[in-house]
Amino acid sequence: MELAAKKRLSLYTGTSHPELAAEVATHLGIELGEANLRRFANGEVHCRFDESVRGSDVFIIQSHVEPINASIMEMLIMIDAAKRASAKRITAVCPYYGYSRQDRKSEGREPIAAKLVADLLTVAGVDRMMSVDLHSGQIQGFFDKPVDHLTAMPILLQYLRRELAEDAVIVSPDAGRIRVAERYSQALGADLAFVHKRHVKGQANAVEARGVIGEVDGRCCVLIDDMIDTAGTIVAAADILVEHGATDVWAMCTHGLLSGPAVDRLKNSKIDRVVTTNTVPIPSEKQMPSVEVLSIAPIIADAIDAVFADTSVSEIFGGENQS
Repeated sequence: MELAAKKRLSLYTGTSHPELAAEVATHLGIELGEANLRRFANGEVHCRFDESVRGSDVFIIQSHVEPINASIMEMLIMIDAAKRASAKRITAVCPYYGYSRQDRKSEGREPIAAKLVADLLTVAGVDRMMSVDLHSGQIQGFFDKPVDHLTAMPILLQYLRRELAEDAVIVSPDAGRIRVAERYSQALGADLAFVHKRHVKGQANAVEARGVIGEVDGRCCVLIDDMIDTAGTIVAAADILVEHGATDVWAMCTHGLLSGPAVDRLKNSKIDRVVTTNTVPIPSEKQMPSVEVLSIAPIIADAIDAVFADTSVSEIFGGENQS
């Protein structure tokens, strides 16, 4: 007896960012599955998919956002449920990958938490991981499974080409992001500069900007970073750019975490415009007139479609996503 193989795509979301998952489903032209997530009285998570996923290509979307540990645990339980329900392949779609900044030991007696999260996802049963603009490309090596490293660069570039003046300067807020800023400057044909800063030893999220390398006097400066968390780095960089004569300062990032004092810092800063994507939800209390949010859903949908069809994900970005 011969049976023709029939592929089926099943898309589910956790509770961290259902709006993004619904957008992705719309772009794919499919219905978002129901995972029936609920919590017991003591906070334990329970998941039971509405329909059979036996033999399905299952994609589970979950950004690792506050409360981050609960978001990760919820995703692990959904993965385990799909594995035990005989899904053919399970892909963890993490628009924002939690603990990505802890990707190495910078001092003794520290964890490498980004590797721990990779191990947890693998043990839970993922066959593939997909994320957007990882804090460092080396996180891909923490997985023994395939990793699709997407980038928000096409969406941010499209915005800059539409809004930016010709004499603008692309600025890296620190030496570690120069390579990314350089890719933007080359794509736009713009000049490049970077801010020299240092982290204040022994103080988390504390930075000190010391100088600017590049010509910024009398020009619009666009700061490019992967995330804005407490906004300490980006605000310090904006201050020093204005001190060196910048007329306007924009801040662009993929992940607008906006944690703790970020909103107050941005409101009181010299940054004229903040542009981010919706890899993480931005609640109403964190929204400001100066913040513009662009949708990452088309890129995630295209990548999911490529994985499901067993075609190249890199071709979506012209090979520019491997960094």
